[in-house]
Order: sequence, then structure tokens, then C-alpha cells
Amino acid sequence: MGRIMSLRKLLFTCALLCLPISANAAAELTQTLKRINDSGEVKLGYRVDQTPMSFDNGSNRAAGYSVDLCKHIAVAVSKKLGRTDIRVNYVPVTAESRFDDIESGKIDILCGATTKTLSRSEIVGFTQPTFVTGGALLSRKDAPVEKTRDLDGKRVAVVSSTTTIESLNNAIKALAIDVEVVPVSATKKGMDMLERKEVDAFAADQVVLIGQVISRGAREMYSLSSDLFSFEPFALALSRGDADFQLVADRVLSGLNRSGEIVRIYGKWFGSFGKNPPPMLNALYQLNATPR
Repeated sequence: MGRIMSLRKLLFTCALLCLPISANAAAELTQTLKRINDSGEVKLGYRVDQTPMSFDNGSNRAAGYSVDLCKHIAVAVSKKLGRTDIRVNYVPVTAESRFDDIESGKIDILCGATTKTLSRSEIVGFTQPTFVTGGALLSRKDAPVEKTRDLDGKRVAVVSSTTTIESLNNAIKALAIDVEVVPVSATKKGMDMLERKEVDAFAADQVVLIGQVISRGAREMYSLSSDLFSFEPFALALSRGDADFQLVADRVLSGLNRSGEIVRIYGKWFGSFGKNPPPMLNALYQLNATPR
């Protein structure tokens, strides 16, 4: 009888020791990684009208520079969890809802054209910077606005709930010019107002304005201002304080920078603007090539 009990104890001990590593790891998962593991899906938030950073390609599918970065992160998450059945769910968000959607868990990571700021870092977390651009003005070629100071006496549309509207207002104040700022809810509405000549210019991140011109096939219709009125470092937003998930994302981004794959992704979405990234962006890529 004693031998039988000893044998049972031995078998029980072996069973415990032989449990799959993935099961032990799963028990230690927290926050976003645990939610993804429990639900079997990773939810990528994207903007539908931020071409070429993040947009709907017309077939109800997310596309763009930031979306490609998030796809790489989704693959890394699956590997981290030791699973091959994690689904990728693309969730459209708006400028107004995006940070609330992160806090509520509606999305796991925001793959858009999102400027990283200290005030926003009080609400959400950010990965290392993924892009750098600045606020600019788009106008019609038949009534061009060459520089920010040329807005004096004019109307300019800008999307509310963005850093651009704050930066634009600061620039207007600094230049001591009289400008009517017209807040709009989405990029498309601002572009439509400009096309209908309801405003003299539309203000947004330069890269977004360029993407809008190309996607509309109207290069001959619009003029881009020669100066920038702000500095906008983009990053992917995620839950604040979620160090484990952020580390997965940053490892992916650092790897893309180290290998040079990030330059290929840039060329895929910005090749028509120039074969190579501009000097400031290229410097960012080099600085973010963090060692393993």
C-alpha cells in the first residue's frame, strides 16, 4: 500500500513538473497581454482617413504605415503568448474616441497618426517614436497660402481633439494675426470644406496633408505651405503603465530600425514623396535602433 502511495506521489510530482511552459507563463500575464490571451484576439485601432499613416483602403480593411507597424507587433504578441490562433481585429476609431477606446479596452494599441505629448502621457502610454512631422497648411493653388503668417484675415479648418489645433492657435497668437479657426470633426470634412472654398486653408500634420492630396488624385489643385508651425513626433498609443505590452511593442520597433526594415515600410507608403526618408526621420530611425 505504501509503495502504491509513493508511486502516486511520484507521478503527481512529475505531472506538475511537466506542465507546459506556456501554461505557467499564461498565469503570469497581466493587463493587455492577459486580455489578448483570454479573448484570443488582438484589437488594433486605426483611423479611417489618415492616409498614408492609417486609413480604410476602400474594402473595409485597415492600411498604412502605422498599421504595418502594428501588424508586426501583433505577430510578436502571438509568439510571446506561444500561440498561433490569435486573431487580429481592426477597430476604427475617431480623433475624439481614440484615447477612451484605449482606456476602456476596446482597442489594445492605436495605429494612427498620433502625436506623443507629455499631457497625453498622463492618460495613455506610448511606444518609442515611430515618425516625425509637423503642422502645415494646405490651400488651393488658385488662392495659395504660402506661409502661416499669410493666414491673416482668412479662415482655416482644423480637426478638433488634435494637437494641431492647439499648435495652430499658438502660432496665430505668436504671429499676432487675425484668423478665423474653424474646428471640424474629421480630416475628410476639412478637405471637403477646402475643396468647396468654404475655408482658405486646412491645417493638419504635413504627412497627412500630402496623403490626402495623393489619395484624392488632385496634386494640381492644391498647394502646401513652405513652413511648419509645429513639431509632431508620432508614436503608437497603448494602455498607460502596461510595461510588459509596451516592451513587446518597443522590441518590435527597435528590431525594425536595426534591420532597416523600417525604411522599406517607409518606401512602401511614402515612396512617391522621395526614395529615402528625410534627414530628421532617418536620424530618428537610427536613434531608435535600441540594442537587444
